[in-house]
Amino acid sequence: MNRAITVLTYTLTSLVGIAAFLYPFWLPEVAKNASGTLAHAGDSALMVTLLVGICFAVLLLEVQREAVSTKAIALLGVLVAINATLRFVEVAVPGPGGFSPIFPLIVFGGYVFGGGFGFLLGALTLLVSALVTGAVGPWLPYQMFTAGWIGLSAPLCRPVVRLLGGPGARGEVWVVAVFAGYWGLLYGAIMNIWFWPFAVGSAQMYWEPGIGMWATVQRYLVFYAVTSLWWDVARMAGNFVLVAVTGTAVLRVLRRFQARFAFTYAPAADAEGEWMPG
Repeated sequence: MNRAITVLTYTLTSLVGIAAFLYPFWLPEVAKNASGTLAHAGDSALMVTLLVGICFAVLLLEVQREAVSTKAIALLGVLVAINATLRFVEVAVPGPGGFSPIFPLIVFGGYVFGGGFGFLLGALTLLVSALVTGAVGPWLPYQMFTAGWIGLSAPLCRPVVRLLGGPGARGEVWVVAVFAGYWGLLYGAIMNIWFWPFAVGSAQMYWEPGIGMWATVQRYLVFYAVTSLWWDVARMAGNFVLVAVTGTAVLRVLRRFQARFAFTYAPAADAEGEWMPG
């Protein structure tokens, strides 16, 4: 039952996130400005509160489900701290374009421990790192949703890896690296949507209330190609290279923790046949 509730929670959370990104397209009019910086200024605090509340609710469900989950949550806290530190380093020493070292660990976490773990790792990484670096703004809940979706979808690599021979197969790291690179582009494409309906500019690149779906898609593709594509290519390349270089070592460490979590307590009999703690 707890498992079903957890799955339902993630599903509803994703639906809330999709609605948060797309609802401006159904408004009869939106307040626009040249940079889009006023986008979601009135609802971002509510979205952060809602998303953080959902994360804590899921954590409570995991703690109540079984003892192994408490160990997984402890590991989650460690990985979030590592990723927040990496983002702090990234802010201090910016990389090229949209490159960020935080995404590979989100992918690894979701791939090894499951989509729920990956969602929490992605969302909480962006929350904690924003508090550490001062990067709190109306964009934060949208970053949390999108990073969470990266981890949530990471288990999609597993069927492909099984076709190649299963965990530890020669091509496993390359599958995960391609997946991480793909999300390097997709993360930027999704994140642009949080402000794009509120920005103004050329009619060929910006959205206007009343235009059809096909025109909206065409304008967004032009906007993305002109303003964001090369920025996101740097993130794509960075994700791919980091996963390809570190994948074998990181997967070995994470699976070592996973194996330690998957134990069963059973009493052992002494020489006289009496049961002793195992």
